[in-house]
Amino acid sequence: MQASLRTLLRPAAMLTLLFMLLTGLAYPLATALVANFLFPYQAGGSLIRQGGRVVGSSLLGQAFTSPRYFHPRPSATAPEPYNAAQSGGSNLGPTNAKLVQAVQERVRQYRQENGLAEGVPVPVDAVTASGSGLDPHISLANAELQAPRVAKARGLPVERVRQLIREHTQGRQFGLLGEPRVNVLELNLALDGVR
Repeated sequence: MQASLRTLLRPAAMLTLLFMLLTGLAYPLATALVANFLFPYQAGGSLIRQGGRVVGSSLLGQAFTSPRYFHPRPSATAPEPYNAAQSGGSNLGPTNAKLVQAVQERVRQYRQENGLAEGVPVPVDAVTASGSGLDPHISLANAELQAPRVAKARGLPVERVRQLIREHTQGRQFGLLGEPRVNVLELNLALDGVR
């Protein structure tokens, strides 16, 4: 009986060890090596450097609150916005009173910050958080509405700021998926480079 149990357990233990090594070590290492060889920028986190210093990632939003910069969409991460360690949405349904109140307050604040009249529609991405809470992009409509505020704060012609928006607009993925969008960090860095 004991010999038979040992005969059954040995292959099970060997297979467990083998698959632990394959799936827990060999596969992640192979994936990391191939990714670093074929896509080194993406495998490294799509980091954006300025003056030899990492200033962010093109995949993660950052909080910008100065009128001199374009503002990202709201973030629902805790305890502070754009906390990559706590990625997630608010999990509040569209009819939840707390979410409706928060959106109404964001609409009021957005109109005030950008000098918009009461009837001007506010883009939905300007007042709602993304599912991850880390979306680095805003819509073209959102960027266009912020352009006059940014131009005024920087003493630039609005057309120059709109030109930067056009230069940093990313089209639909594969020409058909999603909407054209603007990466806020890349656009704000381009603004800092304007002389």
